[in-house]
Amino acid sequence: MNPKLSLLQPYPFERLRKLFADVIPNPDHSPISLGIGEPKHATPEFLKQALAAALDTGLTTYPATAGEPALRQACAAWLHRRYGVSVNPATQVLPVNGSREALFAFAQTVIDPTQPGATLVFPNPFYQIYEGAAFLSGARPHYVASDPARNFAVDWDSVPEAVWAQTQLVFVCSPGNPTGAVMPLDEWKKLFDLSDRFGFVIASDECYSEIYFRDEPPLGGLEAALKLGRTDFKNLLMFTSLSKRSNVPGLRSGFVAGDAALIKPFLLYRTYHGGAMSPAVQAASVAAWNDEAHVVDNRRQYREKFAQVTPVMAQVLDVALPDAAFYLWAEVPAVFEGRIPGLTADEAFARELLAQYNVTVLPGSYLAREVAGANPGQARIRMALVAGSAECLEAAGRINAFVFHND
Repeated sequence: MNPKLSLLQPYPFERLRKLFADVIPNPDHSPISLGIGEPKHATPEFLKQALAAALDTGLTTYPATAGEPALRQACAAWLHRRYGVSVNPATQVLPVNGSREALFAFAQTVIDPTQPGATLVFPNPFYQIYEGAAFLSGARPHYVASDPARNFAVDWDSVPEAVWAQTQLVFVCSPGNPTGAVMPLDEWKKLFDLSDRFGFVIASDECYSEIYFRDEPPLGGLEAALKLGRTDFKNLLMFTSLSKRSNVPGLRSGFVAGDAALIKPFLLYRTYHGGAMSPAVQAASVAAWNDEAHVVDNRRQYREKFAQVTPVMAQVLDVALPDAAFYLWAEVPAVFEGRIPGLTADEAFARELLAQYNVTVLPGSYLAREVAGANPGQARIRMALVAGSAECLEAAGRINAFVFHND
């Protein structure tokens, strides 16, 4: 067996199952899960129709890993409409089977483990694929500190110069998971300057870009590069997906775009890796990227839901409306610290909430790693408001009652 597999830590939902193994939820309440970020809004009907229409001809041929020209063109056209960015569909766009798979595979393409101290840098807390990608590629993960006082903004200045000198790849996530924070232009400039100086590649995870609560949409990596005069997108790829944008997590469809010098070897890797997208999925994806009306409606649903739920949650938890994404990242009351021997405050909160009110939330410590004696996710919970407004409001009411009766 590959010895690097032993380095992988249990996925957050495995840890959650273990935490809840002997919990008996209160049968007086129907179960509500805010634990997993799996979109529950209805899949647009026209996407189902496009997928079904392509089944007759789309399953009889092996698809090209590079994807059909129509799909690459649709992705490029969306980038131009959304960000004002122009890319060559043939050399700067590559369809992928969801951003999760692509992020992991990209690290295997970029990282050279024969180089002493090969390092992959990413924020802490973080999306767990980043860490697994580091380990399996043979890189050393470096967890970058974040500042809770600034909505967990990543403190790139905390990374020692010696670490930057060995860094080959940096993962960024904007809007962020779990905080929903969006990287501003000055932060992008800092990263680009560091990349120019030390030669590392930047992989920008932007799968939450279309769910936002401000008037101005979140800044994207390629857009930031263009604003700063970096028209060749050197050492930069952005990763995006239809899962959240179009409510089709089961479609497994997204794309990467940016530096043509990175796309070329990534395509070669994926050709051997078997990363081709089904022609039927490609047809549905073309329809999705070419339509914006369903995205606007999806965003409206989230805005209305968060406008109702956030004030209710804020009555008992330290929580605020995020910049973007569909999570609430809340600090739990201090009374839960030391509540259950051997458990962190966020674990105790999640366990007792399930037992008393049958609501599932994810402990924040499961989304981060302890560095210098501190886990930045500890004493926080992540709540995914992916279900309908009524169900999320019901969950908020139960959480209010739970905190009130346990304070």
